[in-house]
Amino acid sequence: MTVRHLILTLEAPLMSFGGETIDNYGVIRQFPAASMITGLIANALGWRRTEAESHQRLQDRLIFAARIDREPAGNTRLTDFQTAQLSSRDRAWTSSGQPESRQGGANTYNAPHLRYRDYFADARMSVALRLEPKDTFPSLDDIEVALETPSRPLFIGRKPCLPSGPFFGGYTEAETALAALVATPLPESFVSDQNIRVMWPDGEGVRDISASRTYSLTDERNWTSGLHGGGRPVSEGSVSRDTFANA
Repeated sequence: MTVRHLILTLEAPLMSFGGETIDNYGVIRQFPAASMITGLIANALGWRRTEAESHQRLQDRLIFAARIDREPAGNTRLTDFQTAQLSSRDRAWTSSGQPESRQGGANTYNAPHLRYRDYFADARMSVALRLEPKDTFPSLDDIEVALETPSRPLFIGRKPCLPSGPFFGGYTEAETALAALVATPLPESFVSDQNIRVMWPDGEGVRDISASRTYSLTDERNWTSGLHGGGRPVSEGSVSRDTFANA
């Protein structure tokens, strides 16, 4: 039985799919996290971060697969060097397992916090998503309206990552999230003859597409505590462009 999937288009000069932060280095992943997509939709709906239960319910309902339509420019990551003004009351976790705080005054730059943040440049991603159960708020139709007329400005991962086009990419009927991506045409600008990388949750694949690896991905957030944690089994594969709808 086919079900409706919303197609989300992620395209920007810079985008950042955050992974675990270690000390002052913010790593990124190749595919968007469940927590990021949850936050993007919640932001479009106008929810505040303090509405933890609403965020958690949305994340728990989310099922999605992702496809890299355009690899990052140069197949590399850009690294941004930042300094952050922290007060003596600010505390942060480090790889030592203990929180550390600044030794300077309340509003000084004594021992400023230095950090590095990675980004992908000029990449494009398609995401096929659905919500289960489907008959509660927000529905896919609610999300469509929110993406078309968001309550506040939207970004892809971090606030500097402003989109270069609309997020809403229509709907596709398919049995699984990966099948929805297979049925979604590649962008007209797609020119590569290389295979296309895709990621999908366990049980949401297509019979003729084999996974190159299956693993437990920690990309969810406990919205009540604010901490990231909790794994889900996902698969990744490299698929011929001839597999997709308009090849």
